[in-house]
Formats: sequence, C-alpha cells, structure tokens
Amino acid sequence: MQLNKPDSALLILAHGSTENADSSAPTKLQARSIRETGIFGAVHCAFWKEEPSFRQVAPMIEQDEIYVVPNFISEGYFTRQIIPREMELSERTSERNSKYLHYCDPVGIHPSMTDLLLARALALRPDEIPLNDTALIIIGHGTPKNKSSTASIKQQVRALQLLDPGFAEITNAYMEEAPFISDWESIVTSRHVIALPFFISDGLHSYEDIPKMLGIEKLSSDRKNVYLFGKRTLQYSNAIGTDPSMARVIIDQVAYFDEHYRND
Repeated sequence: MQLNKPDSALLILAHGSTENADSSAPTKLQARSIRETGIFGAVHCAFWKEEPSFRQVAPMIEQDEIYVVPNFISEGYFTRQIIPREMELSERTSERNSKYLHYCDPVGIHPSMTDLLLARALALRPDEIPLNDTALIIIGHGTPKNKSSTASIKQQVRALQLLDPGFAEITNAYMEEAPFISDWESIVTSRHVIALPFFISDGLHSYEDIPKMLGIEKLSSDRKNVYLFGKRTLQYSNAIGTDPSMARVIIDQVAYFDEHYRND
C-alpha cells in the first residue's frame, strides 16, 4: 500500500531516558528518515522520559489528522495504559481539540518486523558459516509479573519458524524469565549461534547485561566479532530497533491502521 498523506502528521512515541541518550536516538533517526520521504505533512517524536513529553506534543502539531505510532516492542503497560492516558485516547480514533488522533499498534507486532529480524540475522552471519548449522535466538526482557510481555517475541519466533528460512533452530530467550539467556548453550545445540536483541534501542541491557548473560567478556563496538565458546561460535547483534529499516515498519503500521481500523 503506497501512502501519501500530506495533510496528516505522524507522531512516533517512545520511552526515552534521562540517563542514556542512545535510548531516543533510533526514534529520532527514524523520524528524520520518514520526514525525508515526504509521505506526511509533518513527522514528530515524543517521549515518556524526555522532552517533548506525550502530553506536550499534540498541541504543537498543526495538522488536524495525526497518526500515533508507539515505537514499542509489544502490547503492554505503556501501550494500553500510559499512552492512552497521557494522550487522552479513548478509541482507535479519538477527537481531541478538533484534532483526530489515530492510535496505531506498536511497531513490534507488525508482520513486516519478521522480515526485518530475518534480514538482520542473515546479514550478520558470515558466508562461511553454514545456515543449516546456525541457531537464531531472539532475545527479550521478559518478566514474570506480566505474561503478555513476551507475546510479541513468541509471535515473531513462530512467524520466523513458519517462514523456514533455513536456520537449524529459531527460538527465544529472556533476561528475567525462562528460557534464560544465560542458558543459551543448552537451549540450542547448533554449532553457530546468532543472538538478536528484540529491543527498540541500545542501552544498559544490550551493552552490559545481555553480553554478561551470554558469557561475552568484552563486547566489540561494531558488533561484528565472532565470539568463541569451545567449538561453538556466537554472534551478537545491536538492538533490532536501531536498524534503519525500522522506519519502514513504522510506515507499515500507519498503512495497517488505514486498512483495518479506519472508518471514513
């Protein structure tokens, strides 16, 4: 579906951080990339932990029609409670101060995210490493407090398995619930392993916590190193949300909204 919405604005919402500038960097980069396409009349960002805040941004937008896309991995506390409350969204399309706000699904659950995960995994694997002896592990945070927190990751793993792109194994692992990242050597049996963090941005988790759980002593700055564990190899990616193609997933969520939720 080819989008052309010069009279509409796109608003990308993300978590942000007061302590880590890398947290908001991918969202800002994606906004610039989408702005350059000219699809929308305007493209804005807002953050939970940075300026402009969720509450501040809507009055700043000139367009009367605004597509709100959460740059979050999964449906959960932020997409179901925080954002609707802060943005005063009660329906899929909410009228607020003579503006119409269309509330899209979070980027992490869109089907095109599957293609992005696969493309990143295939690009990371060196040509000399056989695909049929390579396992792909999609890494998430997970929490025993919220069963839905891992739903989007499990959904993407199932979708990748159905695509059957040739990996020997495709599975998931988490920081705070089983299967645990630290158990990766027993979770998969392939000789070669690719670990791909299903996070929006790089930060403390992807730079420090997850590498430690994987057993990586020193993380390479460009994430191109192959780490040796006995006769096995491990490759570790940047967070998927840092990929430039995430801009396409955001646009796809707007198209999905028009196709499935909009009633003109």
